[in-house]
Amino acid sequence: MKTYIVYNVHMVSPYFPRCFAQTCCLWRFLMQKCCLICVVLLMVACSSSKNTNSQKSFSSEQINLITAADSLTPMRVFKITNTRDSLLLRTKSHYIKPDSTNMVLQTFIKRLYKTVTDSMSLGVGIAAPQVGILKNIIWVQRFDKENFPFEVYLNPKIVTYSEKKQVRREGCLSIPNRSDTLSSRAYSILLEYDTMEANHITETVEGFTSIIFQHEIDHLNGILYIDHLNKEVLDAKKN
Repeated sequence: MKTYIVYNVHMVSPYFPRCFAQTCCLWRFLMQKCCLICVVLLMVACSSSKNTNSQKSFSSEQINLITAADSLTPMRVFKITNTRDSLLLRTKSHYIKPDSTNMVLQTFIKRLYKTVTDSMSLGVGIAAPQVGILKNIIWVQRFDKENFPFEVYLNPKIVTYSEKKQVRREGCLSIPNRSDTLSSRAYSILLEYDTMEANHITETVEGFTSIIFQHEIDHLNGILYIDHLNKEVLDAKKN
């Protein structure tokens, strides 16, 4: 009996290290596969999250419009001479979540800039509704800064208007072949807005640049400059 047990042990033990090593190799292989799968799932989850953020910021119709061309291509400017365009231009825009990682938002901002600086437009400001996107986004040329840079603003809002007014001639990319003199624009405004990096800024703007802000923020509320002109005419008749 003892001889049988000793013999049996000696027969099994030489194979044990080999089996153990094979098991360890198999375990390491499975662990590597699991790690790889986890990395892939994490990448998919991040990509899905970014897509979800884009979908929350823009509707599928808006995304199709924005991504119909590359970021260097201007977008069509909506005009009041077109009935469908006019209805959209009279519609209030909505909040946009600041997110520098949102690729659709980045593309739209670049295309909006290309539109306002395009040789067919050459404007000093533009609002998202003017290209069919009802979001609170505007570009403004800052004539109150060195080299007159164009800057983008998200969710801009005018907090206060000065009592002092200024008289200036205004035109609009969405109202072709027309310009008028307005005397109801505030000389100075207190402005709030968000940056792409989600910083909330407050600043005071004066002079002609403040008119551009007032004009573009009007667009976000479905208001055109001719509405102010009509009001001025009515007020003049009352007086």
